[in-house]
Amino acid sequence: AAAPLPLLALAVALRALNCFLVQTSFVPDEYWQSLEVAHRLFMILNILNYGYLTWEWANRLRGYSYPLIFASIYKVLQLLGKDDVQLLIWVPRLAQAVLAAFADVKLYSLVQHLEDAETAKCVFFCQLCSWFTWYSCTRTLTNTMETILTIFALSYYPIKGSKMGNSCKYLALVALAIVVRPTAVIPWMPLVFSHFLQEQRKADLILKNYIPVGLVTVGTSLIIDRVFFGEWVLVQLNFLKFNVLHNLGTFYGSHPWHWYLSQGLPVILGTHLPFFVHGCVLAPKRYHVFLTAVIWTVVLYSTLSHKEFRFIYPVLPFCMFFCGYSLKHLKAWKKAAASFLVLSNLIPALYTGLIHQRGTLDVMSHIQQLCNNPEQSQAFVFIMMPCHSTPLYSHVHCPLKMRFLECPPDLTGNVSYIDEADVFYSNPLGWLDKEFYNDTLLPSHLILFNVLEQEISSFLTSGGYEKTTTIFHTHVPQGRVGSHIYVYRRKTEINH
Repeated sequence: AAAPLPLLALAVALRALNCFLVQTSFVPDEYWQSLEVAHRLFMILNILNYGYLTWEWANRLRGYSYPLIFASIYKVLQLLGKDDVQLLIWVPRLAQAVLAAFADVKLYSLVQHLEDAETAKCVFFCQLCSWFTWYSCTRTLTNTMETILTIFALSYYPIKGSKMGNSCKYLALVALAIVVRPTAVIPWMPLVFSHFLQEQRKADLILKNYIPVGLVTVGTSLIIDRVFFGEWVLVQLNFLKFNVLHNLGTFYGSHPWHWYLSQGLPVILGTHLPFFVHGCVLAPKRYHVFLTAVIWTVVLYSTLSHKEFRFIYPVLPFCMFFCGYSLKHLKAWKKAAASFLVLSNLIPALYTGLIHQRGTLDVMSHIQQLCNNPEQSQAFVFIMMPCHSTPLYSHVHCPLKMRFLECPPDLTGNVSYIDEADVFYSNPLGWLDKEFYNDTLLPSHLILFNVLEQEISSFLTSGGYEKTTTIFHTHVPQGRVGSHIYVYRRKTEINH
């Protein structure tokens, strides 16, 4: 049951619009684990060796397979003579948007095959008007690619009564998702196990599917990482060891065990929540395996102290299946319910996509302008913000001297370890005086949140800095993150 072409055109058009209506930052990984790495790869290929890799790459926790997609896009743009910074920013996101559109249509085809066209339309509708999907699906996050690959894999999953099931295809897509982000193994555990139990020829499944698929995907990933790391390394194993076994993610914050139940899932589902619960009650027994995947994922992630909304994003398509099932069975109330879903998701989608946390991206266009400046070689930009607040070279695309506060976790077991950003924030003025003890060392430009300004005002005055730009960032400033970003320029700079 192939999806009609107009549906694909609609999905692509909508996701392209979606892409341009998301101009805010979500989490640093959106750039630092994809675009920054890709830009560095691209620069190495061009012998212009500048760029920055975070500690995860030094410690072999991440693989090059996903960033390689974007590095290839950059290379194609360069060959076409179009490696302009704006295209380097938007083309990867548009590529992600097109993939998201194909995934939406795959979800429609799956439901149409399992149920009927009406249910498929309801699921497709729920998927398109989910505010969190809108907020996340065009971002260059590994979680986004993991979610897209999960939907593709789901469309070939051999659920009872399905004639579209293809063990080899679904397992290959699951393996690909695991290569991109090893945690993709979590939602698929109950599904693969259920499939294994219902399969008659278990030995065939292992010998003809599990082993070949595993060898090909892991082998390809190993070779790609061997080329770029210069040694054999199984990054997926390192990633799971660090995040799951050693639970070192707590360095980036910890949450109570019930966070996904009390906040995580209710927030990403939003007003779809009552429809999800209703759909779970209504859905036939054969779909319980989808619900099991959702519950299992939420429970397993709840045991880890570091929690984020995006970690459970891959189970959202499963939830949308139940939401659509509920919507279809509302009969007389269907139109009212659909209108409610559109209106209630539109506001959070537009607010989070266009307003909340946009300053850290907007400020990059001010930094880009320094690249066109004839005195670019003497410019030095210091980003005095919580580490990885902004992207770096992927949004500047010139060898500008830039520095930011770093925050790698301690992997040596040193109990008294404090990262650079924490040392800075404990005494900003003292840190600055010590770091820039000589006038010749002073940065030409400073970028900071407004909450820091008062504390370092004497340094700004003595260094001869003037405020040149104020950029809005968020209505809900928290801690070190202010409502506005200030750009300071050194008046005496570049005059001597």
